[in-house]
Amino acid sequence: MNFVVDIVVTLKPSVLDPQGTTVKEAFHSMGYSKVDDVRMGKYMEVTISAGSKEEAQGKADEMCRKVLVNPVIETYSFDIKEQEKQEVN
Repeated sequence: MNFVVDIVVTLKPSVLDPQGTTVKEAFHSMGYSKVDDVRMGKYMEVTISAGSKEEAQGKADEMCRKVLVNPVIETYSFDIKEQEKQEVN
């Protein structure tokens, strides 16, 4: 089975986010004064072949911990769904 994993990596709340601050300031200069804060992050969509959803979760967690995330400054979350089969015409 194939699973699609939507992964979101964000900076920990205690880590300064200069890119987010720059975007917030740009919003304010454009008249969006009600924007209180912006935090930037990364989004990835990964397709994994696995025998079960639990196996796909294990693989996704391992990839995040070993490759995608710096645990000192970042956190991550992911959502897994079975990939819909595409019909061939």
